[in-house]
Amino acid sequence: MRALDTNVLVRFMVDDDPHQSSKAERVLVESHVSREHLFISLPALCELVWVLRSGLNQSKENIVSVLQSLVNDDLFRIESEREVISALESYRQGKADFADYLIGQLARKAGCRDTVTFDRALKGSPGFTVL
Repeated sequence: MRALDTNVLVRFMVDDDPHQSSKAERVLVESHVSREHLFISLPALCELVWVLRSGLNQSKENIVSVLQSLVNDDLFRIESEREVISALESYRQGKADFADYLIGQLARKAGCRDTVTFDRALKGSPGFTVL
């Protein structure tokens, strides 16, 4: 198994740099052919969302679609996949950022009764207490 850094994910998804994008695509194709999984860490996923939203002005719907495609593709092994899927569903329906919902899911997994936050976008979200 190999791990992917955020910049490789971005180049593959956005195809905004022909030289780097072709290298990223080659890694994915080689891994697919050899049936070698590619690991995507939680920080890489959160950075990917941030780059798509802030750097590339992608819509929330497009970001959800990108994340869903990564989760659905058997080539990838996503760190804490169950929590990512739950966070993705909350992000799809909610007002807060993906990373916030992921923080909440990871806190639940760790046995926390809630996640305390100042983020008003999480008001009413299960598992969060807004101060």
